[in-house]
Amino acid sequence: MPLIALCPGDGIGPEVTSEAVKILKAIDEKHSFGFEFEDAPVGGTAYDEFGHPLPDKSLEIAQKADAVFLGAVGGPKWEPLDISVRPEKALLGLRSAMDLYANFRPAKLFSPLIDASTLKREVVEGVDLLVIRELTGGIYFGEPRGVEDFEGGKRGFNTLVYTTPEIERIARVAFEAAIKRDKRVCSVDKANVLECTELWREVVIEVHKDYPQVELSHMYVDNATMQLIRNPKQFDVIVTTNMFGDILSDAAAMLTGSLGMLPSASLNGKKGMYEPVHGSAPDIAGEGIANPLASILSVAMMLTYSFDNPQAGAEIENAVAKVLDKGYRSADIYSDGTQKVSTSEMGDLVVKELS
Repeated sequence: MPLIALCPGDGIGPEVTSEAVKILKAIDEKHSFGFEFEDAPVGGTAYDEFGHPLPDKSLEIAQKADAVFLGAVGGPKWEPLDISVRPEKALLGLRSAMDLYANFRPAKLFSPLIDASTLKREVVEGVDLLVIRELTGGIYFGEPRGVEDFEGGKRGFNTLVYTTPEIERIARVAFEAAIKRDKRVCSVDKANVLECTELWREVVIEVHKDYPQVELSHMYVDNATMQLIRNPKQFDVIVTTNMFGDILSDAAAMLTGSLGMLPSASLNGKKGMYEPVHGSAPDIAGEGIANPLASILSVAMMLTYSFDNPQAGAEIENAVAKVLDKGYRSADIYSDGTQKVSTSEMGDLVVKELS
């Protein structure tokens, strides 16, 4: 039976994870996947209980599972900790240990939420793009790194490193994804300043020779950030480095009206970890007002990529669309004339549409 590791994490993580499980159980009733679930504590709550944000047992569960669902990690409570044991190390540790090198972050605007975006209707209507972020290399993992004594104080340093094989494999993922979409890839770098991303551009151009049916363009990251807000519909698939992808995907989130609407998948083939893009939001934890739709849409991605059932994934997306069409909203996307519902009520409404 397929095993799903559950890593609820911190803040609103457990709340949105509960709704994700609710959807998985509902879709299981329709398609008979036979899902089993096993808890794998991570983040600040895991540190409090076990003394480490990614306990060995949790990593073991995640590695043997067919898919991993993660809620969110982090919060002010744990910021005074040494960086080596802060909650975010659980996220980085899972990505690295499972070699989840390809991060898929779709930004698709559901039409009922056009007015929830801060941008003009004509700018965002019809937006449907995919940011593919290299996830296990770059400046977040490069060595050397650290803080050391220096003349008159200290010096902090991180290293931006990419190898040809790392760039090749993420480029191929992007081109393969584009073939199933609108056959356009924009590679984002800073090749005019950073030698590492000059290599990035060279390798992407070389890999592109194997995908002549896909149109390839290049942008410097500063221009890409501006264009993402100015004219987001020009993009189909964006492929970029770890740090640039982190920034650009959060910017893309606001095209959809809220971070609470953005799902993500971190993949290595069928092996994957699925999580909402939003953070742990400790200021609203326990109030029942968090938006669970990003988690629910992450489940749709799980069914598509890890369980080879895009039909079931589409059923979840369609159920979310129907709930929004009927005017139901969580607090972050609420507006006059719509009906505000709680976290669990939103999950129940999606289940109702599924069944």
